[in-house]
Amino acid sequence: MVSLVSVFATAILPIVAVGGVGYLLGHFRDIQTDALNTLVVYVLAPALVFHSLTTTTLARSTLLKITIAILLFHVITVLVAEAAGRLFGVSKTALAAIVLVSAFPNTGNYGVPVSDFAFGATGRATAVVYLSVQAVLIWTVGVYIASRGSAENRLDSVRRVFSVPLVYAVVVALAARAFDLVPPAESTAMTTVQLVGDSAIPVMLLLLGIQLARTNVGSTLSAVAGVVGLKMIVVPFLGIGVALAVGFSDPAVARTFVLEGAMPSAVTPLILVGEFSEGEVAGVPVTEFVSTAIFATTMVSVLTLTVLIAILQSGVVL
Repeated sequence: MVSLVSVFATAILPIVAVGGVGYLLGHFRDIQTDALNTLVVYVLAPALVFHSLTTTTLARSTLLKITIAILLFHVITVLVAEAAGRLFGVSKTALAAIVLVSAFPNTGNYGVPVSDFAFGATGRATAVVYLSVQAVLIWTVGVYIASRGSAENRLDSVRRVFSVPLVYAVVVALAARAFDLVPPAESTAMTTVQLVGDSAIPVMLLLLGIQLARTNVGSTLSAVAGVVGLKMIVVPFLGIGVALAVGFSDPAVARTFVLEGAMPSAVTPLILVGEFSEGEVAGVPVTEFVSTAIFATTMVSVLTLTVLIAILQSGVVL
């Protein structure tokens, strides 16, 4: 019970609080979210990833192994989610939503504090790397997946990927590290980038709350039951399999990797479908489907993550 209360207080409560503010705002005011979606996609998220990539302190060998594991995990998860969607013959819009919700966990405002609580400094450092690598994937591959539901052909989807500034932010960040051109962390330039990037998380949560205020969660819950089961039950086992296959030398890194992959659905897919997709899923707008899935997986995660942390800390699996 103490662990459950601690996890809730340190990781879930801040999310609920900020999202709740967005919910109240969306309930009492007619907020137009298109401009906020665009702000996140084209300004805030690129700053967040640039700062994360240029300031991480983990050894290169560890970074490489974590990156390989993350890439492998996402490839497998996308394939499993897409296969599940095609098996049930869903539309392109629904398939994009299912894959996005299943494949991209909330590794930032949720994953980092939970990993820090569960596995200390190593957990936090690993979580930050996971956040950075996944951010690259979600703002490139994720954009492609989201836009498939509305683009006329795949070439259009690929073109949309290269219209997102985050791709170029990653290139600049890696080049700056390679040529030792990263400004000092305390410099005005880096402080400014950090300030802008850090604002991405609360804005995303506010957007989630606003969208939930417009969502009939009760009627939509049944529609997301399948994807919630896939995300919170099946996907964590995929993460365990990948961790065993990669063979991390540090158990804390391996356990944090599994924990990060088991997080509830990220908020970013809601931004992506709002910006790049359109249509309905199970009779509701795709944004309602995704926001309800995020809400449901977050609530379910209180139980699933507590159990998973206990198993990982016991050393039974890794």
